[in-house]
Amino acid sequence: MTDSIRIPDDLKPVDGRFGSGPSKVRPEGVEALSRVAKTFMGTSHRQKAVKEQVARLRRGIGEFFSIPDGYEVIISNGGTSAFWETATFGLIRDRAQFAEFGEFGAKFVKAVKDAPFLGEPTVHKAPGGSAAYLTAEAGVDAYASVHNETSTGVAVQVKRVAGADPGALLLTDATSGGGSLEVDLTETDVYYLAPQKAFGSDGGLWIALMSPAAIERAHEIKASGRYIPQFLDLVTAIEQSRLEQTYNTPALATVFLAAEQVDWMNAQGGLGWAAKRSAESAAAIYGWADRSAVATPFVTDPTLRSNAVATIDFADGVDAAALAKVLRANGIVDTEPYRKLGRNQLRVALYPTVDPADVEALTRCIDYVVERL
Repeated sequence: MTDSIRIPDDLKPVDGRFGSGPSKVRPEGVEALSRVAKTFMGTSHRQKAVKEQVARLRRGIGEFFSIPDGYEVIISNGGTSAFWETATFGLIRDRAQFAEFGEFGAKFVKAVKDAPFLGEPTVHKAPGGSAAYLTAEAGVDAYASVHNETSTGVAVQVKRVAGADPGALLLTDATSGGGSLEVDLTETDVYYLAPQKAFGSDGGLWIALMSPAAIERAHEIKASGRYIPQFLDLVTAIEQSRLEQTYNTPALATVFLAAEQVDWMNAQGGLGWAAKRSAESAAAIYGWADRSAVATPFVTDPTLRSNAVATIDFADGVDAAALAKVLRANGIVDTEPYRKLGRNQLRVALYPTVDPADVEALTRCIDYVVERL
């Protein structure tokens, strides 16, 4: 039955890509990459052509986030998964505290728990769809939370922990929140992300905006003699970034596409513009779900509903998996839920690359299909 449902073209979004990561890459970015392919792709990352693009990306990120004095944009290879391990080796002296409320926050917790050279972390945990929060604790030298939990569509404010020990760092996972949500970087020491979400690129890099205190901590830990694998050496990443390069060869297309996306967003108005555009998409899909007879926002607290990733539950009479299958057959892709959450829902990216008008069109398409399932 699902194979026979054809959504009329006049209902469909102009661009049917709604993936929460890897996310929609603007065609203009791919076209720009093709124009420089002969002089850029296949070039050593120590050469001028690549260093110029790394510098362009670092400069654009700093402008986009209005980076505070003394903070630096650090880039290295491996994505957020590599950064969790990098931070485990290079930013936590001994004790960490975590706010865990989804799959991605849990992965950083596991990395720290598995590290034999660190003390047992404190973990404040909340079930999917709600949020957990950090609290001041004596002896904790690093706090960690998530700006936006990609798996559940929960977003929290980035704010330092009141009463924390002097010198304690705050590490904020901005993998999917960075670029879609407003942030004051002075409220955190490390705001780290990956370019395959709001920054409309491909995977393979991590980008961290680091405070002077975080940079000092990285040097302190390395000087202590702790064993740190070379690939995960944060001081090396800092030193190489200052040279506009990465220690290991990066995915050149990822660097270029990310720089292209950042320049585009800065030209539109920077973070203020991007956050407003994501909020418009969020208003479209949450407003529709609130009015729907068969759909409801998974995150029941409106103040926690993410403007970067929306998760929408469906009533028992609607098979969300079948719905996603029909949408995909009609060119509307990557609306499936996070696999480990195991809910009867759709998950929709609201990143700045996604046009709010396309989100509105998506809701019309969902209504059309549900009526025919």
